[in-house]
Amino acid sequence: MAPFRYHAFVCTQEKPEGVPCCSAAGSFKVLESLHRELGVAGLADDVQVSSCGCLGLCDSGPVMIVYPEGTWYTKLAPADMQQIVSEHFKHGRKVTRLERNDYDAMRAEILDHREKYLAMLKAKDAAGVLPDDVVDMIRGFWPSRVVLTALELDVFSAVGEGGTAEQIARKIECAPRSTEMLLNALVSLKLLQKDEGVYKNSPVAARFFVEGTPDSARMAQLHIANLWNRWSTLTEAVKAGTSVAPRSSDHWVQPFIAAMDHNSRGRARGLVQAVGVNGAKRMLDLGGGSGAYSIAFAKTAPGLQCEIVDMADVLPITQDHIRKEGLAHRIVTRPGDMLTVPLEAGKYDLVLLSAICHMFSPEENRKLLQRAYQALAPKGRVVISDFVLDADKTAPRFGALFALNMLVGTRAGASYSEPEYDAWLKEAGFAEAKRVRMPGPANLMIGTK
Repeated sequence: MAPFRYHAFVCTQEKPEGVPCCSAAGSFKVLESLHRELGVAGLADDVQVSSCGCLGLCDSGPVMIVYPEGTWYTKLAPADMQQIVSEHFKHGRKVTRLERNDYDAMRAEILDHREKYLAMLKAKDAAGVLPDDVVDMIRGFWPSRVVLTALELDVFSAVGEGGTAEQIARKIECAPRSTEMLLNALVSLKLLQKDEGVYKNSPVAARFFVEGTPDSARMAQLHIANLWNRWSTLTEAVKAGTSVAPRSSDHWVQPFIAAMDHNSRGRARGLVQAVGVNGAKRMLDLGGGSGAYSIAFAKTAPGLQCEIVDMADVLPITQDHIRKEGLAHRIVTRPGDMLTVPLEAGKYDLVLLSAICHMFSPEENRKLLQRAYQALAPKGRVVISDFVLDADKTAPRFGALFALNMLVGTRAGASYSEPEYDAWLKEAGFAEAKRVRMPGPANLMIGTK
């Protein structure tokens, strides 16, 4: 017996521009509409929906196959999903106007499409043309730079409820010609919508990129814009073996802490659950930034007192976050360099190092973990949250790339491997060291005194 009453496969295959495919015909909007209509009809638990690769009828997309009958629907539109849900999925009646069942012709069309597509790939390979995925990787900075420029100019806030290119250009104080080019590129990236010359924010842009909205991530993403200049020095940094970029300006603090807070809020609860409080009474959060993790621990354990150490120019932001959460009586802050600030021996039950170790050299990390060991009470734990690489340092992919982010931005920082963390923890005196895997690019290394 099948686990679901129906199983619908919607093709979302993306192919090179100019090659017919379901995604170019709007299959993602069809998929979104299908999920929405199933929810409205109360059938989301009865119909399993899966996106899939090419189904072969690329000139008739978007295409969907519904099992167990094996019904083929072609040339779908988002508006068709209401009828398919109400007729096929609710009452078991196929929507004949959308069905395609000329199976011999379909088979011939699929095989012909496959033959032509494979012939095209073979011809490109014979001509020595770079594969499309490699070209896309090399040009990957194009869409990134478009979005970062839009964020720097606060384009999405200027778009607001909608406007023409000239109106938006006046708001952001840019030339109309170039503003229109930028807006059109943002439409192609599905961050803006355009209707008869009027631009509007997509739902994603309206939620995350408009300044002042509850979920605005604009300030956090401006940190990535700041990184752009550093990454442009990568070639020189590889030659030199260290960062050659100019030191950060006074404007780096707010975007950097906003980015750290944005990332931390998404995983703070999971980290607390993975670590556990285990009766801890005193916690030290070194380089605590916005205080997101200390706040999460304090909310979980009412008896826990937290102390955050960070640089003096960061702490006003930290204190503001703490006050907003009503935790100023349980979370204190102290300015200082975590490598040199005095730490009372045996005072803490838990020491947290989140997104810290990658900023330092191996020697500095050894020193930092030795300081953490001395500051911990017996049975106390140090928790490292960072991009932990496998032994050969080529995976996970994000961690391997992030090592270069540290190359261009720090004197001696890097991404480090599990064996390195394990060795440093044991050198510092920790009797037990273990890796805890979490969803996302960062893992935990936990040492127990």
